[in-house]
Amino acid sequence: MSSRRLRPTVVASGLALSLLAACTRGAPPQPPVEAAAPAPDAAGRTASPAVVSDGPPRLFRNARIMTAAGDILERADLLVVGGRISAVGPGLKAPDGAVVVDATGKTITPGVIDTHSHIGVYAAPGLNGHSDGNEASAPNTAYARAEDAYWPQDPQIDRARAGGVTTAQILPGSANLIGGRSVTVRFLPDARSVADVKFPGAPYGLKMACGENPKRVYGDKSGPKTRMGNAAGYRDAFQKAKEYERTWSKYHKDHADWEKNKDKPPPPGKDGQPGKPPDEPQPPARDFGLETLGLVLKGEILVHNHCYRADEMSQMLDLAAAYGFKIRSFHHAVEAYKIADRLAAADTAASIWADWWGFKAEAFDGILENAALLHAAGGRPIIHSDSPTGIQRLNQEAAKAMHAGRRIGVKISDDDALRWFTANAAWALGIDHEVGTLEPGKRADVVVWSGDPFSVYTRAEQVYIDGEPVYLRGTLEPGTDFELGYNPGAAPPAAVPPVPSTMSAAH
Repeated sequence: MSSRRLRPTVVASGLALSLLAACTRGAPPQPPVEAAAPAPDAAGRTASPAVVSDGPPRLFRNARIMTAAGDILERADLLVVGGRISAVGPGLKAPDGAVVVDATGKTITPGVIDTHSHIGVYAAPGLNGHSDGNEASAPNTAYARAEDAYWPQDPQIDRARAGGVTTAQILPGSANLIGGRSVTVRFLPDARSVADVKFPGAPYGLKMACGENPKRVYGDKSGPKTRMGNAAGYRDAFQKAKEYERTWSKYHKDHADWEKNKDKPPPPGKDGQPGKPPDEPQPPARDFGLETLGLVLKGEILVHNHCYRADEMSQMLDLAAAYGFKIRSFHHAVEAYKIADRLAAADTAASIWADWWGFKAEAFDGILENAALLHAAGGRPIIHSDSPTGIQRLNQEAAKAMHAGRRIGVKISDDDALRWFTANAAWALGIDHEVGTLEPGKRADVVVWSGDPFSVYTRAEQVYIDGEPVYLRGTLEPGTDFELGYNPGAAPPAAVPPVPSTMSAAH
């Protein structure tokens, strides 16, 4: 048997599932120790613990530090205490017991954040049994939740982490007008359930989709068959959600009145006899889909809208305004540059690719300068992946978009472009108070790069979540059973015993 320890991915034994953690070489990483979190609220959020790790302090010395907060420090240190960033600057002193990391010649950035991924719900290997990203049973499946299908042992997660990704939003697919709730996860190794990796305090998102996909999936079924049908479906869903919320508001008011008066003697009846005390009001029937949309109307669930064309994005902004909610980010948005001013005014981000376009009619009018023109208009461009391979190099995708903008004269600093896959992404997911920049008080999600993160020659050498190592190139490379035989840096397998003379090797 190989000396390489295995991750619990295809092992049948329950004992093995709990004990066989994977690591290419050396001891497996331990996930950060967190204080017990309170139960989530209706929107799925939990309070972020004040102490996120009980590991030793860690001092990164003498690195080029790109904070994504406006500053690039050419030779500086970064101190992590209790899993959070304690200080950033030159000449920091190591506390007693600190682990000192020599980062001379390296670049340190915040952890990479992907706002659009289906890793874990479309897991590898790509079998029908792993196809859990689209609940394509009705145009509106607001009741569905990506976390119920998320497989945290998907081998694609290990590859993403090796690309510096620490956090991702896992979305339902785009078959539906309303696909359901997304979940924000951290790419911790050795997780056994989605509860182990949900980002504390992160709100849910709502996945919606415009345009061709719902038409294609439902056109020959129940509909919608046209963009008119799409729009009618959104209006119908949110109108029902408003009425559902109104019903619950009436119930809460009636119940509060009942609580206030239940111990008071009821007024006498018409016959002068003692009156009957009022019955306790009963709650309406609970509808999980309408509850999700109701939380959108309250601003507690953030809308992420798959939408390519400028006219449809404009219409969706109008729909949101009519029903009193905001769209946090349009996804893919290849024509976002046409309405960059509207997106900036609405404070709606655009999660886009650097150069994917032309693969269907609504994607034909993409341009390489999309992100740059959004940036120039004061908007929030975000470079996302929607791909298990693209997620491994979001830094390079941002570099392409940055240089496309510079070629046409748009002023984009390295710090600006860094924000496209760190700070802006954190804002879109509602977690920018915790991650996305290297500032004191924030979680120490950190990447140590071999050089300039915008170079194709640069690699993520060290990745930390809450200040604890989750990937160290060549030393700590968590992997799964599916990667056996594919990693040339893995420990060599143990010697195979010779085949007995009575049995052929083919057996």
